[in-house]
Amino acid sequence: MPGNPQACTGADCNNLPCMSHGAPTPSGAGGAPVGPVFQNLPPSPNPTARPRLRTVVIAGLVTTGFLLSAAVLAVEFETGLGVQVTLLAGLFAALPLLVVVPTYLWLDRYEIEPAWLLALAFAWGAICAPAGALFLNTGIQIAMRMAGAQDPDVVTAVFGAPLVEEGLKGFGVLMIVLLRRREFDGVVDGIVYAGMVGAGFAFSENILYLGREFVEYGQQGLTELFILRCIMGPFAHPLFTAFTGIGLGLAVAVMRSAWSRVLVALGGFLLAALLHGIWNLSAATGHLIGAYVLFQIPLFLCFVALIVGLRYREGRLIRTYLSQYADAGWLSHQEVAMLSSLPARRQARVWANQQGGKAAVASMRAFQDAASDLALLRARMVRGSAERDAVAHERALLEAIVAHRRAFVGHFAY
Repeated sequence: MPGNPQACTGADCNNLPCMSHGAPTPSGAGGAPVGPVFQNLPPSPNPTARPRLRTVVIAGLVTTGFLLSAAVLAVEFETGLGVQVTLLAGLFAALPLLVVVPTYLWLDRYEIEPAWLLALAFAWGAICAPAGALFLNTGIQIAMRMAGAQDPDVVTAVFGAPLVEEGLKGFGVLMIVLLRRREFDGVVDGIVYAGMVGAGFAFSENILYLGREFVEYGQQGLTELFILRCIMGPFAHPLFTAFTGIGLGLAVAVMRSAWSRVLVALGGFLLAALLHGIWNLSAATGHLIGAYVLFQIPLFLCFVALIVGLRYREGRLIRTYLSQYADAGWLSHQEVAMLSSLPARRQARVWANQQGGKAAVASMRAFQDAASDLALLRARMVRGSAERDAVAHERALLEAIVAHRRAFVGHFAY
C-alpha cells in the first residue's frame, strides 16, 4: 500500500487519472483490504444522462411493441390452446428456466448486469421475438407452398425459421448494444444477454408446442415432448443465440473499424442460424436422438469450456487493468487481488457484513461492481474501442469507487 505522501505523474500512471497518495490505512479482516486515504473530488456531471424527450420516446415505442406482441401471443394461446391448457403448458415450460437462467447469471459474476435489463432481455425473447416469428414463419411457409416446394413445413423449419428466429432474438441483443452501450462490455455480456433472450424465447415456444401436444395426444404426448424439449434440450435456444451475442461482443470489444464490426456480428448471427438449422433438420428427419448425442452434447460441452475460459480471462483482465490504477494510487494492490478473485470477493463481503451489516455489504458489492466496470472500460480504452465519453465515464467510476470504499470502511477511511 502507498506510504509517504507523493503525487503521481502522468508517465508513472500510464496516462491514468492521478491523485495524491495518503498515509497507509489498516487492512480489513477476512482478506478485505482498505485503500489509501483520498482527498474529496470535485463533482462531475452524470455522463449517462440522456435528453428526457428521447427517453420518453424510446420507452413509449418499447412499451407499445411489447403490448402489441403480448396481444398477438394471447390471441394465439387462447384460440389454439385455451386458458387451462396454456397454464398447464406454462408450468411445464417454466421448469427448465430454474436451470438455464441461473447458469447464465453464474457466468457474469465479475460484473453483474442490471436486473431490469436482464429482465427486459428475457421479456423480449418471451414476448416480442415469438410474436414476430409467428407472422414471419407463417409467411415463409405460405410462400413455400405457393412456390410448389415439395415439403414446405420442412423447408420452413430448416431454412426459414432459423434465420427468422435468430434474427429476432439477436435484434433484442443488438438493441441493448445500441441503447445501453455502457452495460455491454464484450463477449461475456453478449453471451449473458443472448442467453436471457434465448431462455425467454424457449419458454414461450415450449408453451405453444407442449400445449399443442397435450391437446392432440394427451398426457403421454405432453410427457414425451417435455423430455425432448425441456430435459434433453433446455439450452438449445439460449445456446444458438449465444453465438450472436459472441459476435456482437467481439464487435464491441475487439474490432475497431465499422466494417469489421459488421462482419463479425453478422458472422455470429449466421453461425447461430446454421446451428439452429442443423438442430431443426435432425428433428424434421427423425434423427433427433442421434443429433442430440453427436451434435448437441459436444456443442454444449464446448460451450461450457468456453464460458469457464471466459470467466478466467475476465478475472485476469480485471487484475491487469486495475493494477494500473493501483500504481496510480486509486486502489491498493491488496484490493486488486481481492477484486480479481471470486472467492476473495465473497470473503470480502463476509467481512463487510461482520463490520457493518447489510449496508456495508451493499457498499462492498457496489465497490466491486464499479471496479469491474472500470477495468473493462480501461481495456476498451487501451484497445481503442471505448465509447466517446469514456474519459468522463472513467472519472465517474473512480469517484464511485472512492465513495463506496468510505461507506464500507467507515472511520478507517478518514
